[in-house]
Amino acid sequence: MTALDPALPGILHAERAYHDTCRAALAAMVEGAAEQVVVGEDVSASGADAEVLGHRLRSQAKALRELPPGPLFFGRLDFAGSDPEHGGQHYHVGRLRITEDPAAPPLVVDWRAPVSRAFYQASARDPRGVEVRRRFGWAPGSTGDSAGLTGLEDEHLGRGESRTSDIVAREIERPRVGPMRDIAATIQPEQDDLVRAALTDTVCVQGAPGTGKTAVGLHRAAYLLYTHPKRLQRAGLLILGPNRTFLSYIAAVLPALGETGVRQSTLLQEIARGPVTGGDPAGAAAVKHDARMAEVLRRALYARVTTDGVTDLAVKDGSSRWRVPAGELAAVVETVRAEEPPYAIGRERVRARVVRRLRERAERRCGVLPASWVRRMERARPLTEYLDLVWPRVRPEEVLAQLLGDAGALARAADGLLDPGEQAALLWPRPPRSQKSARWSAADAVLLDELSGLIEHPEGYGHIVVDEAQDLSPMECRAIARRAAFGSLTVLGDLAQGTTAWAARDWSVQLRHLGRPDAAVVPLTTGFRVPAAVVELANRLLPRLDVSVPPADSLRTDGELRIRPTDDVPGTTVTAVREALAQEGSVGVVAADADVAVVRQALTAAGVATAGPHALGARVTVVAASMVKGLEYDHVIAVEPAAVAEAEERGAHRLYVVLTRAVSRLDVVHARPLPF
Repeated sequence: MTALDPALPGILHAERAYHDTCRAALAAMVEGAAEQVVVGEDVSASGADAEVLGHRLRSQAKALRELPPGPLFFGRLDFAGSDPEHGGQHYHVGRLRITEDPAAPPLVVDWRAPVSRAFYQASARDPRGVEVRRRFGWAPGSTGDSAGLTGLEDEHLGRGESRTSDIVAREIERPRVGPMRDIAATIQPEQDDLVRAALTDTVCVQGAPGTGKTAVGLHRAAYLLYTHPKRLQRAGLLILGPNRTFLSYIAAVLPALGETGVRQSTLLQEIARGPVTGGDPAGAAAVKHDARMAEVLRRALYARVTTDGVTDLAVKDGSSRWRVPAGELAAVVETVRAEEPPYAIGRERVRARVVRRLRERAERRCGVLPASWVRRMERARPLTEYLDLVWPRVRPEEVLAQLLGDAGALARAADGLLDPGEQAALLWPRPPRSQKSARWSAADAVLLDELSGLIEHPEGYGHIVVDEAQDLSPMECRAIARRAAFGSLTVLGDLAQGTTAWAARDWSVQLRHLGRPDAAVVPLTTGFRVPAAVVELANRLLPRLDVSVPPADSLRTDGELRIRPTDDVPGTTVTAVREALAQEGSVGVVAADADVAVVRQALTAAGVATAGPHALGARVTVVAASMVKGLEYDHVIAVEPAAVAEAEERGAHRLYVVLTRAVSRLDVVHARPLPF
């Protein structure tokens, strides 16, 4: 159906009226949810049952109240009468289920419902029972007023008709101002396969720039929360991003899909046991993030377990005294250590086995003893003193402080693992007076988490979405793996965008550190956001990046690329920004970290208002190259690429990131020769 079709005005009128009906039904759902909370608080049940019910009802009411404004549906499916399951039915597809009554057929079906899959997967070649697929066009920035429904497209799949959707193209190419939007209306078939992967499956997405890998991860999270609500409510779902700016950028996606209260965090926030107040030289940080540190830390911790100096254990019990010989005690310790339990569990296992031996001796003389006797023996001072000798209590900070502050302790733990130079890089130049006054670095936080996991397993999540996973170190991967021991992962990244000193060069290695060596790696190479001209320029850097990734391509042919050689980089940057402001969309000015202040000063002197990367929605943003990963701007002005490439060890990878932040236009301002 086109704008010239004489039937279009009548159909649009009917669909707008239907949207008004859906709006009224949603308002009733919100009001009804609030009333249920009141009823639930007065429910006659045990206190625990009432609390659980009340929490669930309040969460549902809160989620409905917090839904952002917007259109209530974006598509419709009309099934053929011959379809065995949905014959003759039609369904409007939206971001959440809307119904006038829980027992009535829905007015709008959730995009995650099984029936909705046909909206994304049906084609003229495989219509999946769909006679007509309709897409709705809404005015840009529509808040959901029915008048914002401005057009529609029908694909008659049952007749073998196929077409390229102008509505989808306009939505994908719409200017990017403010936080990231959901893509529920534009999910492509290959993306839909990933979104609907089973909860038990760990999936790794190698996504080229603009392929929507982050959106896929977030939509998979929403799909899993919809499909397994009780399981994930108990086990939890975590979104891990590289920094707070990135998390702010993606924060609106899940609420727009009807999912609120999902924890979105950085890895450092998840693992830090206290404030990070120190830093590391590059060499020390590289060693601390190396996978070999896991064994160094394990040795340092278990070096505290010893049977040296063990004597017979005698425990007074009234007029009796029960004794366990030193050799038998040492055997208990060695047996438990060989079982390799978490350190704290090992200590309690030794305690329980020694008490069992005391009980066996006592029962030979006194007969069966009550549980209270066992509890008294477990708390007996001689037994606690024995445990403190052979398997002492310990905190991660104590172990790490000794390791970093004592060359002898480090040499013993690192023997055969770290060479003398690496050990020297780890040692504190001036050890603190105690572990309480230590200034821990971000890398130390990872080591402390490893030790904490050796002492006692952390609570885990049912599913974790990890974005920019190529930048994780082996030790950071291990921290995530511990939290997903009984769950699954969605691993998102692009090896070509790896910018840390320890960035992955091969997904098989990274997945092994994440505890998922058999996970499937799925490449996404077709870009929907970054124009072909920009992708082609960025692809010229790939041979320099020492990673095996397929070159990206793009469906976008509308973008612009301008190379601006100049002798006046600040002045040409100002000119480029002014020209960009004459067009729609956000403008991102990206420079090497050391050059940001000069660029911002030039723009300010020219009267151009700018903001930093944290000000989402600003028209002109000046951002350091090290902070731009994961962000997008309609128009990017890349300032002096050679400076970006030379600023760090993996500067070519950083430049690849910078160039691919543009979703419409890219200007490259340079005085020096271009690295590509």
